[in-house]
Amino acid sequence: MQLVEGDLFGRFPALRLVIPHGGGAVPYHWGRYRGLADRLGQPHPRDHVLGNVFFDTCVYHQAGIDLLVKVIDADNILFASEMIGAVRGIDPETGFHWDDTKRYVDAAELSEVDRTKIYETNVLRVYPRLAARLHLTQGAT
Repeated sequence: MQLVEGDLFGRFPALRLVIPHGGGAVPYHWGRYRGLADRLGQPHPRDHVLGNVFFDTCVYHQAGIDLLVKVIDADNILFASEMIGAVRGIDPETGFHWDDTKRYVDAAELSEVDRTKIYETNVLRVYPRLAARLHLTQGAT
């Protein structure tokens, strides 16, 4: 809500924030943020905030990923997984490691274009120094 109410990105237009773990409660409260922005006379959060805010896919179940990709545009989602995360071991309900988040993104209803954004192109846009470094490395080989 502080991002919706304030003008942080007006003051710092190049600032980018990545909210881990699918944005936490953001996908659940997106309607609330829209409503409060409207009531406060602020622009839609999509226009006011999402140019600078991104969410990762380190979410440990399919329903969470499905909600994330339904509520948040693929342009604002970055792939993430924890190799040795907080939840180690195998999920007894699925038989897969808890932190194997790629399988959930693979199973989500996404176009191949959106899936490529999440896995590859968004990170290069959000982290331009990484993109520059990778291009330098690729050009040198």
